[in-house]
Order: sequence, then C-alpha cells, then structure tokens
Amino acid sequence: MADLSVVIPIYNEEGNIPVLYERLTAVLEGMHITYQLIFINDGSRDRSMELLHGLATKDARVKYIDFSRNFGHQVALSAGLDRTQGEAVVMMDADLQDPPELLVELYQKYKEGYEVVYARRRSRQGETYFKKSATLVFYRLLARMSSIEIPLDTGDFRIIDHKVVEMLRRMPEKIKYLRGQISWIGFRQTSIEYDRPERYAGETGYSFRKLMGLALDGITGFSDVPLKIVTYFGLIVTGFAFIMTIYVLYSWFSQSDLVQGWSSLMITVLFIGGVQMIAIGIIGEYLSRIHSNVRNRPLYVIRDSNF
Repeated sequence: MADLSVVIPIYNEEGNIPVLYERLTAVLEGMHITYQLIFINDGSRDRSMELLHGLATKDARVKYIDFSRNFGHQVALSAGLDRTQGEAVVMMDADLQDPPELLVELYQKYKEGYEVVYARRRSRQGETYFKKSATLVFYRLLARMSSIEIPLDTGDFRIIDHKVVEMLRRMPEKIKYLRGQISWIGFRQTSIEYDRPERYAGETGYSFRKLMGLALDGITGFSDVPLKIVTYFGLIVTGFAFIMTIYVLYSWFSQSDLVQGWSSLMITVLFIGGVQMIAIGIIGEYLSRIHSNVRNRPLYVIRDSNF
C-alpha cells in the first residue's frame, strides 16, 4: 500500500497535464513518501489521453482510467476512489487551481490525526463576479437547508483517510455529491485556507448548466427542505382558497347585481397553477434521483485502463 494516492479527473486538459505532472512529482518526491497518481479521462476530445499514455509509459506510478464517454466530474472522482491503494487519498482538479504545493500542508494536517482535511478557498482569482456570487449564495443556502454540516467555500480538493474511502465505496447512490457524502460520513475533519489561482490553461468543463446540476444534486441529496416547502405552499394556497371562497359566497348573497370579473379569476388560477408547477418540479427532482438508483446501471464504463 502506498502512503498517498492522488485522484485527478481529466476533461480536455492537454494544456495542463505536463505542468501538473511536473509540479506534482516535484512536491511528492520532496515529501519522501510512496505515492500513485490516478488520472481519470472523462471523455476528453483533445490529446489528454495520449499524454496520459506517455506518462504511464515512463512512470509506473502513473495509473489511468479511460471512460467510454463523459460521465461527469463526480463520477470520475468516484472511479478513481474505487481503485486507490493509498493509506490516504487526495482529490484534486487538473487545471492547477488546486495548487499541488498545498499537498504538503494537507498531508501534515492529516498526520496530526484528522481523517479529512479540506482546502477552504479564501479568494477565487480569474472568476466572474456572477459566478463568485452564485457560489457564495449556493454554499450558504445548502448549509442552512442540509441536515448535516457541509463546509462553506470548499470544493473537492482535500485529503481523506482510507477509512473514509472505504465508506464512500459502500454508498451506492448513482447521483454523486462527494463533498456532501464525506461530511455525512463524519470522523475528525478540519481545513486549511488558500487563495485559489485562476486556471492555468484551457477552459473550464463546468458550464453554468453543470454547476446548476451540481447544486441540485447537493440540495436534493442532503436536504428534504424543498419537499417541506411544497407542503407549506400547499397550506398557504389552501388558506388563500378558503378566504376566497368566503368572499365569493358573501358577494353572492349580499349583491344581487354582482357581475363576476375575470381578473380575480385569472389571478387565482395563475397563482395556484404556478404553485402546483413548482411543487411538481421539486417532487420530480427527487423522483428522478430515485429512478436513477432503481435502474441500478453501472456508474461508469471503462474503455481502457492500466490497473
């Protein structure tokens, strides 16, 4: 068993892989530990897989998993975790926004007796104001809604003990939100802070749509508050409908020449219809996740690997 396994998802990262490998190996060699690097090619369309083949040829510590198509960042991390052999495991991205040099501090903190040490972002360089604001709101919203304590301003960049990895392997859900699952597992957890640099090369694989999907996975996977909100909406609409019923009956008996207007009718119908659509959408999100687990398809499909 190696001292440390490093799991790195790859999606169109040909401009980052050589620099990442050089910086990683320099740091790890300086730590005087045994290690393995596990790269998961998540359906890249550039030369990423070709570069990984080259690294694996000259360095036996480099392992790769090549997916048959793009299965997503969280699934790629899960595939790497399924094959780690390290006493501890680091999860990090390949864009160098997770600085390899921070592994020294993470490992030192881990050696103090913590099973999970995550990197908390003090600042985020090279990101738009909108993305920073949306991320800030999401993490705080999830923290308030979740039944467990999920650390604020953190991604997947962290070091975890092999006991945590074993528990993750035993969690069968198909919709993965690893940072939430790790918080749910527990053990002794702490953090270190760092200033996140901008991406070294290439473009991010996380579009706004994918970020929204990840946010939904986090909320629906670790909170039932949206379902409770549906119940509250139902009570509010019921109360509103009851008041309107009393008003209509009173108007009917007190005004003989009452002419019913369409405005109040349309407002009522649209309001109730809107609430119903919101409720159906929220319930549908939870049903979709149940459906994914019930189908029990493989989490990912591997085309090639050197394990």
